[in-house]
Amino acid sequence: MLRDLSLLWHIVRQMGWGYVLFRAGYWLEGKTGLLRLRFPKRSTRRSFISLREWRDRNPAFLFDPHEVNVSRNAGLHELKWRVSQIRRRRFQYFSSQWFDVHDWHTNPLTGYRYNVNEHWSLVDDFSVTAGDIKYVWEKSRFTFLYDLIRYDYHFNEDQSAEAFTLISDWIAQNPVNRGPNWKCSQEIALRVLNWTFALHYFRGSHALNQSLLDQILCSIYDQIRHVAQNIRFSRTAVRNNHILTEAMGLFTTGLTFPFFPESPEWEKAGKELFEREIITQIAPDGTYLQFSMNYHRVVVQLLTWGIRLGEVHGDCLCETVYAQAKASLVFLRTCQDDSNGQLPHYGHCDGALFFPLSECEFRDFRPQMAALANVQGVDLGYQTGKWLEESHWLCGHRRPIAAQINPRCLSTFRDGGYHVIRNAGTITFLRCGSYKSRPFQADNNHLDIWINGRNILRDAGTWLYNADEESTRYFSGTRSHNTVTIGDFDQMQKDRRFIWTHWITSANGQCGRGNDECWIEAEFEGFRHVGKDIVHKRRVIKQVGRLHWVIEDWVANVPTGLQVRQRWHPDEHFSRDFCIRTFDEHGHEILPVVDSGWYSAFYGHKIQSNMLVFETSGNYFKTIIEKI
Repeated sequence: MLRDLSLLWHIVRQMGWGYVLFRAGYWLEGKTGLLRLRFPKRSTRRSFISLREWRDRNPAFLFDPHEVNVSRNAGLHELKWRVSQIRRRRFQYFSSQWFDVHDWHTNPLTGYRYNVNEHWSLVDDFSVTAGDIKYVWEKSRFTFLYDLIRYDYHFNEDQSAEAFTLISDWIAQNPVNRGPNWKCSQEIALRVLNWTFALHYFRGSHALNQSLLDQILCSIYDQIRHVAQNIRFSRTAVRNNHILTEAMGLFTTGLTFPFFPESPEWEKAGKELFEREIITQIAPDGTYLQFSMNYHRVVVQLLTWGIRLGEVHGDCLCETVYAQAKASLVFLRTCQDDSNGQLPHYGHCDGALFFPLSECEFRDFRPQMAALANVQGVDLGYQTGKWLEESHWLCGHRRPIAAQINPRCLSTFRDGGYHVIRNAGTITFLRCGSYKSRPFQADNNHLDIWINGRNILRDAGTWLYNADEESTRYFSGTRSHNTVTIGDFDQMQKDRRFIWTHWITSANGQCGRGNDECWIEAEFEGFRHVGKDIVHKRRVIKQVGRLHWVIEDWVANVPTGLQVRQRWHPDEHFSRDFCIRTFDEHGHEILPVVDSGWYSAFYGHKIQSNMLVFETSGNYFKTIIEKI
């Protein structure tokens, strides 16, 4: 009881009474059955428009299906293999795992099958028995449609019947407002965006008849009506990439299907909400409020879609959205490795990749960033490569009209608390920031080091959202990051699911250069659940032109009896190529303890890895990392 009251006090203090009262009221609506009344199990059955009229209208979209501006390539053997798996009803999950899945409600990890007739408000999305519900949602996102579309185009083999069969089967097996696939409005909106893309590409297909068109349009209508009626939940309780996706679903549906009765209302509301949230969620320096590279990429994809669709319909997004989009590109390009397009695996990553329209690896951000740069008329200096296909699908071939974005040697993004040194093929990345909105990980002063595409000191990743308590605390906590802990305590206090208390509200940093070295200095006040006025200060020095780093850590006001531990997560070949030595305040060398940790490169996948731990009863570390 005392713990619950303490948690409530922290949530009210950090999130405000408006948030708490809304969540309580929403919970009460679910328990009393009011949500079941608001969202009835009733399907729309009507014909909104004739097939002929719909085809003749040919509404503007991201591309013209008769003039796709993409170079055909019949040598895409991996794409061909993936489509062969889809035909066998094997699907790829989170860009890394393949499962034989013949329905829409079974979790392939646990074998649990959700009740298709249960109202969505009664579905437990954090059930221990069912496992991670994202393993059910992933297939129902329909991102695999892009493989079918690209195969159809590159190999000139009609895939419309396959695509429409899967869409029709989903509609039949997922009655309105029933089952797990109606639980999350973001999942619904994303599904509608993907169906809309496919419907537009296959609009002239012989497999599309009046009955099928009516079925698909009625389902899109019911799904977006659900999103519109439940939008207050995301606007109040989940103000992140969820609300952006839902807003883009409303905007797109309103523009693309103007014959729906509510389309003008959806278009207006979706546009205004998307603009407002972009301005709120992306800071002026281009950093994103979720402090996650992959979630920032989700926003990049939504920005590309929204800017392009608004332009072709003459309903452009406001100028501030364009400015925030460009600022995002500057920030992400600064953190991006030139050789492989990857960024630090920093922040939560649930495997999301909304519109996969190239053959690039999941961790390669170039396809999505190039597309946004293209629609903005910006040159990121990527040259020519397979990453350009997504750009050509979404916005055609455009010549950059603005100056090229060239990452600087030293960059500080104060709003987000990011500091980056780029030098001679290396990236030294450190984040130290405060929180004004809900944090997701306790990872201040985390240090990432990259050398010509190799991430020698890395973030451990995410693994799963619905995992056991120990794993959840590890991957979201301080132990899985290259920073300092006091004992085994996190920098903030972890509570249930995504909730942290004792937020870090005081943090600052800067970077600079002197003689033959570049440096980053950052500090924050944290561990407030452990003791008062605890401050961790870190100084990172990178020797110019050399693979040599010096990291100094000071921790002030450590409670008596607690050890200070410096933790490093090296890649698997680090010890073969690099030397790491650590000393205390007296110059005495501290020998490392090799502890067991985990590394998750993709959502749902983890491997055991080594963690180097240096421990002292003092308050200072000096660490030297250099090439052997």
